[in-house]
Amino acid sequence: MAAFPSIATGALAALLLTGCAAMTPPVDVTRFHNAEVAPIIPGSVHIQPNFPDQDDSSSIEYMTYSAALLRELQRVGFTEARDNPDNSEYVVRYTIDRAVLTAGGTRSPVSVGVGGSTGSYGSGVGLGIGIDLSGTPKDRIATELSVRIAHRANGNVIWEGRASIEAKQGSPASQPGLAASKLAEALFKDFPGVSGTTITVP
Repeated sequence: MAAFPSIATGALAALLLTGCAAMTPPVDVTRFHNAEVAPIIPGSVHIQPNFPDQDDSSSIEYMTYSAALLRELQRVGFTEARDNPDNSEYVVRYTIDRAVLTAGGTRSPVSVGVGGSTGSYGSGVGLGIGIDLSGTPKDRIATELSVRIAHRANGNVIWEGRASIEAKQGSPASQPGLAASKLAEALFKDFPGVSGTTITVP
């Protein structure tokens, strides 16, 4: 398996896209934790993507997501275990799931993520008489980021969450880099968040 490149490699791309984050659609976020009983104490982390395929281990997309997650984790008090990742206090694992939602209501997985999800989404097509000048409805790209933080020593999960966004295919918000920045920012907003509640982050 190819060695995973330094997270810093993808940081520049993520930072360049941060300024465009306000243009993206809202993000649906759900978190789960037990912080009310056992407060989460920030510590050193090592971020490990769940690769659907070994060929993805060095992809720019994964580097971008890792950089975005590290930025948000540092913002809420965690640190990067850079010198010796295998001795970090926490292991942060994440999965990216991207799919195309067609105007006809079908869903199919695309490049990154475990994929395999099925379902149908309404096309939102209205009824009317006359000539339709709106053109063919564009497909939408649905991106979901799932993250789990666990103690390295015993594997106990202290926090997990998922964030999802939908954007028109070809729009800036459908691009992996911008999606990474927006999803990570929304996921760690007001960390650790309210457990078991889904919120919408503008």
